[in-house]
Amino acid sequence: MAHQLRPDSVLAAFDLDGTLTRRDTLLHFLLFTRSWWRVGVSLLMLSPLMALALLGVCNGGRAKERLLRWHFRGTTRVQMQAWGEAFAAVAMRWLNEPVVELLRRHQREGHTVCVVSASIDDWVRPICAQLGIVHVIATQFDYDANSRLTGCFATPNCSGKEKVRRLLDEFPNRSDYKLYAYGNSHGDDALLEEADEKLKV
Repeated sequence: MAHQLRPDSVLAAFDLDGTLTRRDTLLHFLLFTRSWWRVGVSLLMLSPLMALALLGVCNGGRAKERLLRWHFRGTTRVQMQAWGEAFAAVAMRWLNEPVVELLRRHQREGHTVCVVSASIDDWVRPICAQLGIVHVIATQFDYDANSRLTGCFATPNCSGKEKVRRLLDEFPNRSDYKLYAYGNSHGDDALLEEADEKLKV
C-alpha cells in the first residue's frame, strides 16, 4: 500500500543484514530452524548454483529461492510466523548499535523510518517490530490456498534496483521528501544512489 508523505518530510531507509544487524539473518534463520547438518547438506548441494550467482552468471535471487525451498516448502504460514517471532528475540543480540542509534535519532526527530531488506518478510517484520519500525519492505514468500509455502517467492528478491522500485511503490512522490539511506553491501548501492543523504556502513 502506498503511503503519501507530507511535502518536505524525511524518510530514512535502512538495510537490515550487516547494517542494523552485525550478522546475516538468512543464514542464522536457517540455523535457528534447521540442524547444522541439514543446512550444510543444502549448501553443498546448491553450491554450483550459488557459485554462479556470486560470479554474476545467474540471478542471486534464484539461488536464494532454491535454498529456502529446500528447507521450507510445505511449511504453514502459522509455523513460519511463530519461528519469525522467536527468531526476532534472538536477533536482538546482533544489533549494530551505532547504526541503531542513527535509527533512534530519526525516530526521535519524527521522521518516517523503513527497512528495505532482501531477507524474508516472515522474520524481518518481527525484528522490525522490536525496533519500533512499522514500514517493512522485504522479499515475500508465496503461500498457497491452504496457507502452505509453495517454495517460490511472491515478490522479486528485494535487492539492488528492486529495493528502489519497491521503496518508490510504497513511498511515491519522491520530490516531496528527503531520503536518507543506510546500507553495507553491493545489494544496497542502487538505494544509496537514490538517496539525498547516504551512509555505507
